[in-house]
Amino acid sequence: RVKKVSSEFYKGEREENFNKSKEVDLLDESSEKLENVDWEDVITLLDDNEWPSKTPGFQETMKEYRFELKKLAEKVMQVMDENLGLPNGYIRKALNDGDGDNAFFGTKVSHYPPCPHPERVKGLRAHTDAGGVILLFQDDKVGGLQVLKDGEWIDVQPLPNTIVINTGDQIEVLSNGRYKSAWHRVLSPVHGIRRSIASFYNPSLKATIAPAPQLVEKTNQQVEQTYPKFVFGDYMSVYVQQKFLPKEPRFQAVRAV
Repeated sequence: RVKKVSSEFYKGEREENFNKSKEVDLLDESSEKLENVDWEDVITLLDDNEWPSKTPGFQETMKEYRFELKKLAEKVMQVMDENLGLPNGYIRKALNDGDGDNAFFGTKVSHYPPCPHPERVKGLRAHTDAGGVILLFQDDKVGGLQVLKDGEWIDVQPLPNTIVINTGDQIEVLSNGRYKSAWHRVLSPVHGIRRSIASFYNPSLKATIAPAPQLVEKTNQQVEQTYPKFVFGDYMSVYVQQKFLPKEPRFQAVRAV
């Protein structure tokens, strides 16, 4: 149902506007590589913003999908707790700034239309995700997602009805580097429209993020802590300026608590 309504939504409500977009104009006007734009049509779904209303079944289906994906993200975090030897619920509590339900949960619905010059523009430039746990429902057939591993870009092959799990910068900090946030990018497709629906379970902007004390090694009273302690809202202020730049300076630039 998600595949059906998201495809109908793009065709009925977005495709015409994308064909008139600045990305299309820039590609037509220039023979240079486009370094600062992405060949992507995107909207973000949140509980409290206005949703598309013209596509039958879109709102009902995506609300149900988001409800289930949020539960899945919390299960994934429980597995991470267990893998890291942390108390059950540790990561969830850190992202929610306590026992409440304060985390940010957003869903980004993206479509990457066929590109006449894929060598000159990326579908989405290389970056790491800022937040916590990201659950990606990518296209069954049209590929393009790549992840950086050992200095090489590796294709993330499309698999039918599969959720791809990605860890963001805050999981890297909380785990004191045991989990890394993955560099990834999207190539512009030549044929077909690539669907991508990414749901982000991110910290509350007020949440304080720091390596879990259990994961900080203490040797001769010297504490080995690779990452600073900071408020997530402060980190986002840095991230929006440096999203496509190396991540290590972001960690160091954020204001320490």
